[in-house]
Amino acid sequence: MNIFDDFKQGRKHSIKEPEYVEQVHVEIDRCTSICHKISTLDPAEDKESIRKLEQELLTCGLKDSSFFTPPLMIDCGCTMHVGENVFANHGLTVMSLGSVFIEDGVMMGPEVALLTVNHEPKNIRVLTTGSITLRKNAWIGARAIILPGVTVGENAIVASGAVVTKDVPANTVVAGVPAKPIKTI
Repeated sequence: MNIFDDFKQGRKHSIKEPEYVEQVHVEIDRCTSICHKISTLDPAEDKESIRKLEQELLTCGLKDSSFFTPPLMIDCGCTMHVGENVFANHGLTVMSLGSVFIEDGVMMGPEVALLTVNHEPKNIRVLTTGSITLRKNAWIGARAIILPGVTVGENAIVASGAVVTKDVPANTVVAGVPAKPIKTI
């Protein structure tokens, strides 16, 4: 059983299940170690080393035209899919157990959080997930938080500090907590 595929299909798992511990903890440990190495390198002097580590972290591949500025924390690099010309500023946090899809041209400001994981309210040891998709040329402002199951539409803008709990239509600006449409582009 591949627990990552199970989560993609919406199945729930307890953090105490042997399969969860064996598969997810190994991936989290791998990614934590790589993120630590990336975050201790000097971006001005170690660009090539950072690039190699980012490609190792994101096992689905990282295009040469895409870059994540250190420091960063991605817990399950094996479930992230990143397109061309994607940029994330420093402080990116990604809990990607439920899968993250970032299409071409996406820009993310400092300290953006993409969180695909949640807990069952009646049993907090049980995890639920929902994939996050950032469509082409979406712009995610500084300290915005994108929650499980959300798709941010093509050319959409998420204002700084917004907490996105629902899908954002294409060509729409959202802001606030929870984020609400404020303008159409």
